[in-house]
Amino acid sequence: MKLTIAFLTLLITISACGNGEGQTKAPLVKPTATEKVAVFAGGCFWGIQQGFSELKGVTKVTSGYAGGTTKNPTYEQINTETTGHAESVQIIYDPKVISFAKLLEVFFVVHDGTQLNRQGPDVGTSYRSIAFYSKAEEKQQIEAAITKNNRSQLHPGQIVTEVKQMPIFYPAEKYHQNYVKLNPNQAYVVSVCGPKIQKIRKAFPDLLKDEFK
Repeated sequence: MKLTIAFLTLLITISACGNGEGQTKAPLVKPTATEKVAVFAGGCFWGIQQGFSELKGVTKVTSGYAGGTTKNPTYEQINTETTGHAESVQIIYDPKVISFAKLLEVFFVVHDGTQLNRQGPDVGTSYRSIAFYSKAEEKQQIEAAITKNNRSQLHPGQIVTEVKQMPIFYPAEKYHQNYVKLNPNQAYVVSVCGPKIQKIRKAFPDLLKDEFK
């Protein structure tokens, strides 16, 4: 019985991306005149945020919510699976250093785009896969990346990633920001986020900032 209880406790600990701390939202960071913005949803935003933060040319990554209808949603509202939003990241980057196409390559490696309305242990529409575009060229690049990944079968099955026009991006609560960096030993971070980050480091060593090589 003790082993069963301990096992269930561990499952609960590592299977939820969030812990309900505080309500204060992080500020929305805007790009400079020479920077661009990309927004992706690929499961829990903790690991995705850290992974993209380690890339050269990426100046800021913010965890947040996108793709739904509720204005300025909270994490608790997102968890009800009724707002339409997905946990997402806003990536501000220098296109002279890293391209949108390259960010897409990383996106389809760091998460499994063949999983419908889930990502690993996290289940629900708030964990679905979405690639957002702000212009026709980006939409074409996303569709080309999906076709490429379907052919390569990096993950068995067909990509179910949604392709949607860039929405309003709402920053998540402050405690969600840089969560992996600030909580490296947390069970979920070690078990779920860690492997995602290692995928990026292994697949794209030339894209990493010096401190992450």
